[in-house]
Amino acid sequence: MGSMISFNRPDGQAVQGYLAECPGAKGAVVVIQEWWGLNDQIRGVADRIAAAGFTALVPDLYRGKSTVEAEEAHHLMSNLNFGDAASQDVRGAVQYLKASHVKVGVTGFCMGGALTVLSLTMAPEADAGVVWYGLPPLEYVDASKIKAPMIAHWAEQDGAFPIATVDPLEAKLREAGVAYHGYRYLAQHGFANETAQGPGRIAMTQYDAAWAQLAWDRSFAFFGKHL
Repeated sequence: MGSMISFNRPDGQAVQGYLAECPGAKGAVVVIQEWWGLNDQIRGVADRIAAAGFTALVPDLYRGKSTVEAEEAHHLMSNLNFGDAASQDVRGAVQYLKASHVKVGVTGFCMGGALTVLSLTMAPEADAGVVWYGLPPLEYVDASKIKAPMIAHWAEQDGAFPIATVDPLEAKLREAGVAYHGYRYLAQHGFANETAQGPGRIAMTQYDAAWAQLAWDRSFAFFGKHL
């Protein structure tokens, strides 16, 4: 459905990305990958968002690399400069979409969830954010810079991002007066990733179709309101 395109970061460097267009859409969404990279699953997420009425763009943060191995994914993620990815790759994607759409949101999963929080502090052009089970270290979050409304989907049985770490983040957002609502699901990490099931799934992740559907319904209602 979509195609690979090139767009520029604020610093002028070109980045590739997967663009799923929705003709006539007034709103658009930047989708931030999990630690696996720009793979078929995250392309499918962009296609789903386009089918719901928003143009979607997934910046290729790993510059062409992706993996199905947890060890390699950890290596790729460890080598990623999160500040650069948020302030340049993601912000560049937001600016690119802003040129042709009235409003632009940001969403991301796992590592991309953490980057969504950071991006909302570094991309003032963003109009809304939806975080899926991922958060950055608190000391990197300047909540006073978040001007866009945001919601988050947290997994109560998350082994990668323990639910106990969510409370201080939410307190920080409240303190800064961010228009925020967090939803909690009796689910495991990666509950919205349909490839996180069966014998090939990675430990600590488990797809849950019912919770995933509810979270998507809430996300689309939220984007529908703000974009």
